[in-house]
Parts: sequence; structure tokens; C-alpha cells
Amino acid sequence: MELYLVRHAIAEPRGGTDDALRDLTEEGSARLRAAAAGLQRLDVEVEAVLSSPYRRAWRTATILREEIGWPAPERLDALAATASPADCLEALGARSERSLALVGHEPHLSGLASLLLAGDERSVRLDLRKAGVLCLDLARPDPGSATLRWLATPRMLRRLGR
Repeated sequence: MELYLVRHAIAEPRGGTDDALRDLTEEGSARLRAAAAGLQRLDVEVEAVLSSPYRRAWRTATILREEIGWPAPERLDALAATASPADCLEALGARSERSLALVGHEPHLSGLASLLLAGDERSVRLDLRKAGVLCLDLARPDPGSATLRWLATPRMLRRLGR
């Protein structure tokens, strides 16, 4: 399975609003749209998109559908900012797709990547930027079973998309 971990784009600042309700900023949406063009140039296609229910992640997944034709997102509570990477790993075990995108938050996504790569949520340190994408190759969704294929910053993706 090819697994793409996508961090949500730039969101509104934390403040008086419920964290789950924070939306993307106009700048975040625009930068994500430009980064999506880079994903398209890389020919990244997925069979399914699972997203955190938080508004900023859901909007990120929706923009990727609009811009590059990825499937409509499916809600996965195990991708919420407060969830455990282990819970997400358990949810992956029920999936049969050959390519899957997960849209969520930091440090959750880096913890999941570390768990898949090294068997522990804290063993591998990653810098997954907002609207960045990490690609893993999984023989099976088990701790320590993944191979890192690539990691692209949003700036790299925007430049590819020009």
C-alpha cells in the first residue's frame, strides 16, 4: 500500500474558537491549491482519502478533491488532533486500498509515520510542514513495516506545480 500523509494547510490562529472548528486561512487555501498542482505533476493518485473531522483538515481534503480529483474524504476520528497514532494504525488494518491518503495534524502524523517506520511513535523525527506530504510504502499496516518513499514540503510542491 502507498500511504500518503498530508498535513492540513495553514489555519486560523488558535484563540477563543473551538480548535476543531478552526478553518483554513485564505493564504493557506491558496498555497494548498498551488501545492496540489505539484502533487498532480508527481502523478499522485489515491483510491481513498481519510480525514480528521477537524474543519481545517476536512477543508484540506476537499480542496485536494477539487484541484486534483482525489476521492471525497471519509471521516476518520482516529486522525483527530487528540487521537493516538496507534488508533489510526488499527483503523488502517481494516483497509484494502493500494493507495490511501490520510489528512490530519502534527504531531499525530509524524508519530504515525515513526510508528510505521520504526515501531515507535518517537523514534523518527520528522518535520512535516503545513500542506506537506509524506509517502510511505507499506507491505502491511504494522509497526516497523513501512519504507519511506519521499517527503515533500509545500514549497517543493508549489515549485513542481509551476
